[in-house]
Amino acid sequence: MKTIQISTSGEGFYDITNELGAEIPQNASGICVAFIQHTSCALTINENFDPSAKKDMETFLKHLAPRNLSFITHTAEGPDDSPSHMKSILLNQSLTIPVNQGKLCLGTWQGIYLAEFRDQPHQRRILIKLIID
Repeated sequence: MKTIQISTSGEGFYDITNELGAEIPQNASGICVAFIQHTSCALTINENFDPSAKKDMETFLKHLAPRNLSFITHTAEGPDDSPSHMKSILLNQSLTIPVNQGKLCLGTWQGIYLAEFRDQPHQRRILIKLIID
């Protein structure tokens, strides 16, 4: 098992496809499991070719979990606190990706994103476990 750290600079989707791919040994085949050890961010696989798709995904999540909901009480770390946890439950804390010949088996337009939901910069830890055939 390996741990990689990803620096974020605030809310947004960070393409981490290359960082995860760099952890795959040459000629390895099997599966890669990635797990993020935080509750205010998530992992997702989605389109990474057209930048407008990323922008739309970010806007969509802000629409689903805005900061001005009348029932929000969890604001200990600021107004982004509770909405960041709400967004996190909509995406994934772990991903399982097939690996073949040392490459992640992603579709043509697919990329792996760390979705950061907090305003402030963070160091996010992702555990990577390779299960090799």
